[in-house]
Amino acid sequence: MTALRIGLSTCPNDTFLFHGLLSGAVTTPGLELEFELLDIEELNRGLLAGRFDVAKGSYSLALGQAHKLRVLPVGSALGSGNGPLLLARKGSTGLGPNQHLLAPGEHTTATLLLRLFHGKALEHMRMEQVLFSAIAPALIAEKCDLGLCIHEGRFTFTEQGLICLEDLGQRWESETGELLPLGGLFAQRNLGDPVLQALTQALVASLDYGRAHPQEALGTMQRHAQELSDDVLWQHVDLYVNQWTRNLGQEGLAAVKTLGTRARLAGLMAGDSTLEVWRPL
Repeated sequence: MTALRIGLSTCPNDTFLFHGLLSGAVTTPGLELEFELLDIEELNRGLLAGRFDVAKGSYSLALGQAHKLRVLPVGSALGSGNGPLLLARKGSTGLGPNQHLLAPGEHTTATLLLRLFHGKALEHMRMEQVLFSAIAPALIAEKCDLGLCIHEGRFTFTEQGLICLEDLGQRWESETGELLPLGGLFAQRNLGDPVLQALTQALVASLDYGRAHPQEALGTMQRHAQELSDDVLWQHVDLYVNQWTRNLGQEGLAAVKTLGTRARLAGLMAGDSTLEVWRPL
C-alpha cells in the first residue's frame, strides 16, 4: 500500500473532480490517499515545500518548478473565457499611481498575468496578496481600490455592485491565440510510474462518477464552496471542468508552453520552464 498526500482546492471544479474519491465511491487499490483541501495559494506553498505528493497548483508556480514537478494529464483548469478579472467599484478610472490592489496569491497564474500585462503600472501601485475570497468584500468596504478576482467571484461581482475593468483571460486569448492555463494537478518527480498510473486512472474514474451522479457531487461542492448558490456552482463546473480537465492534450500543452515562454521573455521566470506531462503507460 502506497500512501499519498493529496492537496486540492475548495473550489467547485476540484471538489466535483474529486467527489468520487472523497466519497469513497471510487476506490484506489494499492493506494492510500490522504486529502487536504486548501486555498490555491496555500496549495502552491505546499507544493514548494514538498508537503504534498500530488496537489492542485497554479501553472505559474509549476512552470517555475519544472525541475521538481510533473503535471498529470487529468485535472487541469484550462480553457477559454475563464480568466481572472480586474475589478473595481463603479466610477473607477482604472489603474493609476498610488492605488491599492489586492491579488489572490504571489504564485497564482492570475498574479503572473497581471504582471505580464501591467508590469509598469504595478511599479507605482501597492499590490497586496490576500485570500481570494477576501478581495470582493474589501473592494465593497472601500479597503482597496482594485481587486484581481478568481474562482466563483467572476459569476457574482455584478450583483455585488462591482465592475470589471479588464478580463485578463480574454486579453491573453486575444494576444496569444491560446487557451488560458490556470491550474493543474502536479506530482513530485520522485513518484514512480505505477503509482501515477493508478492515481490517474482513479482521477478519471472520479471525474466520470461526478458526471454520472451530479446531485451527489453537488453536496460535496456545497460543503466546501465560498458561494453556495447552486446555479453559481454549476456555472463554475461548466466553465472550468471541460475536455482539457479530462486530458490536457497537445492543445493544452501548447498553451502551457506559451505561458512559460511569455513569462521568461518578460523577465518574470528564470531558467528552463519546460513542464513535463506524465503520460499513462
